[in-house]
Amino acid sequence: MSEVVVQTEHLLRRVESGDTMATIVNGIDLTVYEGEFLAITGPSGSGKSSLLYLIGLLDAPTAGDVHICGQATSAMSESERADMRLAKLGFVFQFHFLLPEFTALENVMLPMRTLGKLSMAEMREKGTKLLTALGLGDQVNRKPGQLSGGQRQRVAIARALSNDPAIIIADEPTGALDTIATDQVFKILRDVANSGRTVIVVTHDVKLAAKADRRVNVVDGKISEIVVNEAAKAPAPATN
Repeated sequence: MSEVVVQTEHLLRRVESGDTMATIVNGIDLTVYEGEFLAITGPSGSGKSSLLYLIGLLDAPTAGDVHICGQATSAMSESERADMRLAKLGFVFQFHFLLPEFTALENVMLPMRTLGKLSMAEMREKGTKLLTALGLGDQVNRKPGQLSGGQRQRVAIARALSNDPAIIIADEPTGALDTIATDQVFKILRDVANSGRTVIVVTHDVKLAAKADRRVNVVDGKISEIVVNEAAKAPAPATN
């Protein structure tokens, strides 16, 4: 059986909405495995991105816990959560959030510089290899404004991979791309999962979701359905 890399326990997230508290994630139990490509779907406002942000330690739960690679995180300080994000998680969003004044290579090197484990030469070499592997070996010195949308998103994926995270968190990573670039980005994420990393992606793209190992549908803050695709590599977990 594959190793569990993410496990949520009775995950609850409430936020203020006027004079009341709105429940946007409502007691979700979910297990995600090493090397799994998991798609989270659901209607707008269903809580799917909120669930992803809790898994990615970008938001803190009101109750419950998120275990990352066996470590409980709800009692961690913000600095400990930041360290966990930096070492174990890589993030790709709908908009690339590349720094416009930096080159593609410099953007990819940013997480490595923050982690502080490699020399400048090692970071440049690693960043160049990542970009080359994603078909951007001839674009390393270009700035984001000189790249197409698909190229910018591939730079963002290289940046997400730069610290060798166990888990890639992607929120609508193809939402702003055309069909060709969408297919390229999906193939890259599929290859990342095939290499042994876990990929968790929120998407409204039904074609992308249908190619994931599992699709988790979220409605009103709860898991309404889990679909295991025919090519699924991971065992189905217990549902809440």
